[in-house]
Amino acid sequence: MSNKYSKDKTLQSMKTKKDEHISGIAATIFAVFLTASVLGAIIMSGNAVSDGIIGGYVIVTMLVGIYILFALKVASQWEKVVVLRLGKFKELAGPGPFWIIPIVDATPVWIDHRVMVTPFSAEKTLTKDTVPVDVDAVLFWVVWDAEKAALEVEDYKVAIAWAAQTALREVIGQMDLANILIGRAKMDDELQRIIDERTTPWGVTVQSVEIRDVVIPQDLEDTMSRQAQAERERQARVILGESEKQIAGSFAEASQAYADNPTALHLRAMNMLFEGLKEKGALVIVPSSAVDTMNLGGLSGVVSIAQQNLPKE
Repeated sequence: MSNKYSKDKTLQSMKTKKDEHISGIAATIFAVFLTASVLGAIIMSGNAVSDGIIGGYVIVTMLVGIYILFALKVASQWEKVVVLRLGKFKELAGPGPFWIIPIVDATPVWIDHRVMVTPFSAEKTLTKDTVPVDVDAVLFWVVWDAEKAALEVEDYKVAIAWAAQTALREVIGQMDLANILIGRAKMDDELQRIIDERTTPWGVTVQSVEIRDVVIPQDLEDTMSRQAQAERERQARVILGESEKQIAGSFAEASQAYADNPTALHLRAMNMLFEGLKEKGALVIVPSSAVDTMNLGGLSGVVSIAQQNLPKE
């Protein structure tokens, strides 16, 4: 309920306001004429001027002030104003000051030429593989033809929002969940193309579309997490197997080197035994057959040699 309410508020805030834009300059000039009419009437009354002349003076100054108040308009640097004369399109005015004829002319739409940002979303939309997802996105667009934006569509801002949401649902329905999760850049480009095709006749061009978030059901998220964990464990086992294979290959190469050089093998064995006995408190069990093979004669000599090399406390 809260999501629907926030969406309605967003759409209402996006609607174009029919603002006549009474400028501060015109209001100031009107205030000056109003003050002049009051002060002039007081001064002329003190000088015994006839009431007819005073009334005419007040009426003229008030009419001029009211005309300036409603005829002088000022558009900001980023605005274009659609001027209608008796209901028909007359011109695009602005930026800066411009004049209209009150009652005859109207300025119902003021077009903003800056880059606009429109958030939109698609809730519980089924993907191609029938997975419900919630997708949030942001649309960046700009009006390049103010006349078309004002005359070709009733409310171009609301129309753009609905066109973007419809396009998002359409794209989601054509893609698998995996492609949506890993192919956001492709999805952005496709959305930009579709929305731009729909908004170009309205004088609007889409600069970019960005997917902010993709929310999937919690049960599916847990399943995908377990799947990813299992995949990482499988990769770890494969890497361990490859390591064992490489180690076995290294030992095979070493055995070939030692096969033709028994002296090197004996020296290597003695070095390994010596390194093991050097560790304080280490216990090394060496089969007697290995001792005979290494021609050590007995363990006592080796142990005594190791003990002599142990650091003294």
